[in-house]
This record gives sequence, C-alpha cells and structure tokens, in this order.
Amino acid sequence: MANLVRVVLLILVIAIADWRVNANVPLGLLYLLPMALAGTSLTRFQLAMLAAICTALAEAFDSFAWATPTAIPRDILYFSAFCGIGLFVHEARANRLKSVLHLRELEKEMQARREAEEQLRILVESSPIAIFTTDAHGRVLIANDAANRLLLVEPGQLQGQKIDFYLPSLMKVPALQGGQLSFRTVMQCRGQRRDGEAFIAEVWFSTYFTSVGPRLAAMVVDTSQDLRDREEENLHHLLAGSRILVGAVSHEVRNVCGAIAVVHENLARSRALESNKDFEALGTLVLALERIASLDLRQAVEPPVRVHLNSFFEELRIVVGPGLHEKNVEDSWESEANLPMVWADRQSLMQVFLNLIRNSETAMAAQTTRRLRVATSMDSGHIFVSVMDNGPGLDHPELLFRPFHQKSQRVGLGLYLSRALMRSFRGDLRYQPSSEGAVFIVQLARAIEVPNDAY
Repeated sequence: MANLVRVVLLILVIAIADWRVNANVPLGLLYLLPMALAGTSLTRFQLAMLAAICTALAEAFDSFAWATPTAIPRDILYFSAFCGIGLFVHEARANRLKSVLHLRELEKEMQARREAEEQLRILVESSPIAIFTTDAHGRVLIANDAANRLLLVEPGQLQGQKIDFYLPSLMKVPALQGGQLSFRTVMQCRGQRRDGEAFIAEVWFSTYFTSVGPRLAAMVVDTSQDLRDREEENLHHLLAGSRILVGAVSHEVRNVCGAIAVVHENLARSRALESNKDFEALGTLVLALERIASLDLRQAVEPPVRVHLNSFFEELRIVVGPGLHEKNVEDSWESEANLPMVWADRQSLMQVFLNLIRNSETAMAAQTTRRLRVATSMDSGHIFVSVMDNGPGLDHPELLFRPFHQKSQRVGLGLYLSRALMRSFRGDLRYQPSSEGAVFIVQLARAIEVPNDAY
C-alpha cells in the first residue's frame, strides 16, 4: 500500500511539473520512474492501465500541438515505454522471488539431506549388523565397524579388499555379472574370517546401478550360534523321544517277559528240567531282560515349566497355518483372551499338537469341505484343549494309544507317545466320541504349584 501511495504521489509531481513548465522540453519520459516503481507491486493488467494513464497525462501536458500523424505514434511510443518498463520490473522481481524461494528450498533440502545422511551414517556405524557396499568387481567401498569385527579386520583395512575371500557366494550375484535389473534377496551361505575361521552367514543384499557401474549393498549376520543351538536342541529332543520310544518298547517287552517268567516258574515246579543247564540259563536271561525293560517313562523327560497358552497358540498357528491353508482346511481357533499358565514342556507340547493336527489333515484328505476347530475350556485345576475335525471318524477307537497294533496305518506310536508326553507333566490326552469326525482332548494342569510327582 505504501508503495502504491509513492507511485501516485510521484505521478502527481511529474504531471504538475509538466503542466507548469512551458518550455519545449517533454517531461513525459519521467513517468518511467513511477512505472518502474509500480512494477514491484502491481499486476500486469494494473500496469497496463497505469501506463495508459501516464500516456494520457504526458500527452495532455506537453507543449506539442495535437496532430494525428505525429500524436498517435508518439502516444504508442509512450505507452510501450511505460508498459514495457513496468512489465520488465514486474518480471524481474517475480523471477528474483522465485530464485530466492528456490534457493531456500535447496537450502532446506540440503540441510535435510545432510541430516538424513548423518542419521544414516550413525545408524550404519552403530548397527550390530555388518553392513558394507561393493563395486562390480567385489571391492569393498564402505564398511561399518560391525563388518570389521565380524571378519576380524582392522578398522579401515576392509575398504578396497575383494569380498570374495570372506563371502565367495556374493561374487555370483547375476546383477553384478551380467548387468541385469536390480536384484534383492536373502541367502544363507558359508563365510570366512580373515584368520580362516568359517561361519554360517545370513546375508540380506540388493544391487543397484550408478553412473560408474553396478553396486551391491549387503547386511551380514553370523548365525553359527543359532545353528549350534538348533542342532543341540534337535539332539536333545531326539534323545528324549528315543527314551520315550524305548520306554514304550520296554513296556511291551516287560509284559512278554512276565508271561515267560510265569511259564518258567510252572516248568520249574514240575522238576522235570531241574538239572537242565539250558533251562537255568533261560531263567537268568528272562530276569536280565526284565531288568533291561524296567525303564520308567517318567524319568525320560525334562521337568515341566510354566507355559503361557496364549503365546503358545500364536506360535502354533504360525507353524501350522500355512500348511492348513495349502490343503484348503478351514481352521478356527476359539480360546479365551487370558488363559492361565500351565505346566508343560513347550517343545513336547508343540509335538503333541502337531501330531494331532497332522492326523486330522490326513483324515480329512478325502473330504470336500475340511474343517478343523481348536477350542479351550477350563475348570478349577485344568485347561482342556479340544482338537476337532470333520473327517470320517475312527473305526476302532478302542485301539487308540496302543503301540504297534496291526490296524494302525503306520507303527501306531504317534498317539501313544503323545499321551506319554502329556502324562509326563501331569497332563493327559484322550479321545472323545463324536457323531462327526474325531475329537481329541488335551488336558493340561494349571501352574498353581510345582508338580512334585511329575518328575
């Protein structure tokens, strides 16, 4: 507003001066000054209107007589000069404002980029995961401190070295060899430290392209300890399962030995074989076999611990969910939000449910619609988990939980071992008759007190 007032006052001063000066000196060109000043604040249309007003004032107060052949070109020249200088200043100011705004945006972007780069640098440097980038020839460009520690390299010495000595599999990435599109994946491969020690590496990597060629960015984690823990855990469960299996066989052998011992005693009473050495040796062998078969199943498993059923069911659904969906099984899980803790061995309990669910999948293989339902209920001392399917049911439910029976599709140990595992931590597994399909009830003891008789 102040600028517009200055423009109006300046035009008035020039007009009065042009009116009062009666010399053959045209003062109309002085209107270029207010037009230039107006160009900093008015729009194009307003500048054109103001140029027309200044042209009219210049024509009205000059000392030249009006003549059409000379006046019209003169007025056109006045208008063009006035409007041109105004538009020039207007555009110059607009471009300057755009340049200033663009410069500020660039400064903001540069500041944001510097902050992002600083945060990214701190993140990479402080990350416990080994992170590095390589060029197309496998030479390390940058590497964080975790990469130096993983590969046993002094800080700063990994840059420039070829990664194929430490992670040979990365040199076989197709995108680096043939210039293909970006490649992103994860793999597990063999790694090697600088001193030659081998380790199992979990590698997340991606390739990207720059003006100087392809690049590879990788994150590496040493999973050797996970492998060792997994193998030790597998060995532990294998031994526990073997002891259960041996216990099952021992139970059957003990029954046979009992029958043989009765026959041996009956023959001994007849005194017909009293002096027969082979008969005496047979009795000794029976006693030795009974001692071998006297394994107690309760001594074959680890003591139970507290298990949170809600988290256990979440883990179970993660394990069995994809397999059920692949076989078009409609699964429903009906459990309360806050189930109490129970006594169990988590891995053994997982094996029990996996065995029941796999049996249900096999039983429903011929069904058009397959449904599996897992539901929970409880009383004051126990939690009951029902596993129900809509299969054809069982023809001989009385033979369940008997090992090695002839009508079993396999060896008949799955349900027997599952029940033995459940009873090892004060639980149980039983079959419940149903008009449709099969229903198995898994009984678990609430974790109220330590079950002293469970181990």
